[in-house]
Amino acid sequence: MRDKLNTKNINELVGFSKRLVRVLYVIAIILGVYAAILVFNALNIGPFLLSLLKILLPLFIGLLLAWLFKPLVNKLQNKGMRKGLACTLVYIIFIGIIVWILFTLIPLLYNQTSELISQLPTIGADAQVWINNIFSKLESIPGLDVDDVKLSLLSKLQDFGTSLTSKLPEYTVSVISSLVSGVGTFFLGLVIGFYILLTIENPLGAMKDFLPKKARKTFEGIVVSINDAARSFISGAVIDSTLVFIVSSLLLWIVGLKAPLLFGLFCGITNVIPYAGPYIGGAPAVIVGFSQSPITGLLTLAMLVIIQSIEGSFIQPLIMSKSTKLHPVTIMMGLLIFGHFWGILGMFISTPAIAAVKAVVVYLDEKYDILNFK
Repeated sequence: MRDKLNTKNINELVGFSKRLVRVLYVIAIILGVYAAILVFNALNIGPFLLSLLKILLPLFIGLLLAWLFKPLVNKLQNKGMRKGLACTLVYIIFIGIIVWILFTLIPLLYNQTSELISQLPTIGADAQVWINNIFSKLESIPGLDVDDVKLSLLSKLQDFGTSLTSKLPEYTVSVISSLVSGVGTFFLGLVIGFYILLTIENPLGAMKDFLPKKARKTFEGIVVSINDAARSFISGAVIDSTLVFIVSSLLLWIVGLKAPLLFGLFCGITNVIPYAGPYIGGAPAVIVGFSQSPITGLLTLAMLVIIQSIEGSFIQPLIMSKSTKLHPVTIMMGLLIFGHFWGILGMFISTPAIAAVKAVVVYLDEKYDILNFK
């Protein structure tokens, strides 16, 4: 009996030790990423990489498009279609979707945004009346002095409206110029992507030929692991965000919110950010809703809470958990670290970056049997 009990205790101790080592392993990875980011910022590598990215942006766009469309081209080839015809068909469908968006959604989005901008002074005035009414009711509470808070809030609201009105023409010119230059860059990227897709059968093979023979197999395994993790995340994020965009726009239109397509699009884009995204995306819609009327604000808040509850409870676990396979604590740590250094952009890229790092770690661990980490 004692021998069995001792064996059981030893097994439990070994199991606990393995779990503890894995936790320390994850902490070491997080600290390593944090240290790498500190070195990255200390050496001021960011501006250099941004300049390089601007110069080579058409090439990166082409590589991204070729990477995204490669599985579709392969499927068409497996069904007997020639590669050139398969690439052309995929590009025709993609360009057709872009044209449909440009001629259908963009004008509607532009009209709603213009209407919202034209009504900003009215919305600001209604917001001030609404705030005054709230503080008037609070003033009736004995011993509560709300005048300073009220004046500060109204002052900030007025400053925001003045700043937005004065800088709006500058923002408009900047956005239009960026779009014009972006169209040319994107078109060049389309052309480069088509030729990469058509002429390079295996980009991975072309890259690994520059490495020593001993390192080629490991390099190929790492790239395949990163590719699977990135493709799974992107497919899951696109499906999830598209559903949130469509449902949010429809429900916000039903409750009578101004520019529902604009706010629905913002909710869909920010939904890519785990946990914090829904709050970032929903806050502007709720603010505008309350500025229209308390009923519209409450309905907007209720609709967004319902959407995010359904998305967080059913859609995201079904799609995103299978695509990233990351623990929530790991995701939150990544959001904090990347958000601290690169703001909202860092929060966007944190999850796929960590998923890629984990894919590399898991591959190396499986290959060399270090900790049996999964």
